[in-house]
Amino acid sequence: MAHWGRRSKERQAVNLQAEGTGLPAHELVYRRLRDKILFGELEPGQPVTIQGLTEQMQVGMTPVREALRRLTAAGALDFQGNRRIIVPVLHAPAIEQLTLARIALEPTLAARAAVRCDAGEIARLRATDIRLDGAIARGDVRGYLVENHQFHAELNAIARAPILTDLVEGLWLRFGPSLRVVCGQFGTRNLPDQHKAILSALAAGDADGAARAMRADVEQGMTQITEGLA
Repeated sequence: MAHWGRRSKERQAVNLQAEGTGLPAHELVYRRLRDKILFGELEPGQPVTIQGLTEQMQVGMTPVREALRRLTAAGALDFQGNRRIIVPVLHAPAIEQLTLARIALEPTLAARAAVRCDAGEIARLRATDIRLDGAIARGDVRGYLVENHQFHAELNAIARAPILTDLVEGLWLRFGPSLRVVCGQFGTRNLPDQHKAILSALAAGDADGAARAMRADVEQGMTQITEGLA
């Protein structure tokens, strides 16, 4: 009976959180677990279990199972049989494919954004980039990861191409944990980005310039991951 009471309280807790965000409980748990992967709170090769996540996140088993199912289907987690699930470890062939996929999609989104953005959207992107610069200056790795992803997510949203954006989000989930490892090795000050060039291209309505800057940003970032994991 005590065991049931504890589980009931866990379900009540996540339900209250979901009510506060307007999201159903299973979606809230999915997003929390997704962010743990995306921002490297779960390390490459780390096993994840339903029991461990329910205790860590203080939620019931059903939404955790659903979140694991969705993230495994997206390639963000790797099911290895015997109910064993781990955070994928990236090797050179996978990094090469992720780089090619990002180059195929993200410059296109940047080019679309350049001909659709307005002054308010550019201002919000600049504000995000300023927060990103602050995280770099402080050596705040998690802050860097959060704001870097936010910049790209905001830019992709401006492109108004939800199918392409969903594909890109899936790619980011696959390399997020490895990017966290690389940030830990090199430090935030040594992480290049082309955000200033992207912003300049957006302000000028230069689609080709935005695409070139985004391609350079992707190539630099993925090269850093390759070198860091070598």
